[in-house]
Amino acid sequence: MSRVWDVPVADSTRVRDVRVAAEQASVCAGLPPQRTATAALVATELATNLLRHADDGHVIINLVESAHDRRTAVQLLSLDHGPGIPDVAQAMRDGYSTAATLGAGLGTCRRIANAFDLHSAPGRGTVAVARIDHDPAVRGSSPSPHPRAGGVNVPLGRAEHSGDAWGWVHTGDRLTLLLADGLGHGPKAAEASTTAVAELRGVADRPPADILRHLGRALRRTRGAAVAVAQVDLGSGRLHFAGTGNIGARLRTDGGWKPLLSHPGIVGAQAPATVPVQREAWRDDSLLVLHSDGMPTRWTPPDDAVLLRCDPAVVAAVLLRDAGSAARPAGDDTCVVVLGRGTGS
Repeated sequence: MSRVWDVPVADSTRVRDVRVAAEQASVCAGLPPQRTATAALVATELATNLLRHADDGHVIINLVESAHDRRTAVQLLSLDHGPGIPDVAQAMRDGYSTAATLGAGLGTCRRIANAFDLHSAPGRGTVAVARIDHDPAVRGSSPSPHPRAGGVNVPLGRAEHSGDAWGWVHTGDRLTLLLADGLGHGPKAAEASTTAVAELRGVADRPPADILRHLGRALRRTRGAAVAVAQVDLGSGRLHFAGTGNIGARLRTDGGWKPLLSHPGIVGAQAPATVPVQREAWRDDSLLVLHSDGMPTRWTPPDDAVLLRCDPAVVAAVLLRDAGSAARPAGDDTCVVVLGRGTGS
């Protein structure tokens, strides 16, 4: 299931809570002791930074697939609503720390994590993401020229499990991304969405409409889910999209944004006999956003050039943060997934 740890950092006791959550997530991911210690150190630094310098911050810990070897990794994501980091370059210096912590600093977090990226805007806040794999980080390798996926998954009311789940499979020139929102929320919703993600691994070579038909059969033993499938053919530069249920999707290509439409139904319960497939051009600068219905429908697509070059998980978290407010709290589990060619840090 989509296990999530969502820890608000309002006082010093919550720094320990974030560290313990990172250790628990590492056990769930099967990380060895030395990588568990790395996750705990990064978690402590992120939480302490929130406590000392941020407003309304929290740390979200998701279990994700490592892009390197497809094993389960721990993703630590901190986000806040301000005031932002005045000098990002200084904050990212290896060993630099503005608080009385272990002295790791964000720069050291970037060095010891397998992936790290950060975006900060004055008055809006900061988002930082770190992923810890089973093996230590290897530096000096060239970034992949292919698009990659990243996301953030937050359960309603900081529940233990989210009813949303996402996954992606990249084979050859074909990249297939899936987002599933189990009907309702809680463990039964999580069962439906994680079943959809698990099934994707065996059918990712099929067209999106065929994948949805397969999932319609596989999810019959569950309560069903809204599901969207996006498939990019890198060889031909084409995106194929098909969705059933209330999954939102927007595509940025050639400098503009356009919606991609899902159609009514529930995969595994009340899916339509045929699902239209939307076809669009996919370019080097294209960016795809998928989100479940916990995300407000009227969110503003970003035009920040710096943000659009960030790790897709950072982009997803910024979209989630900026779309919500205290006056408009989420009414369901929320998952935002981004597919793009962000370079990260």
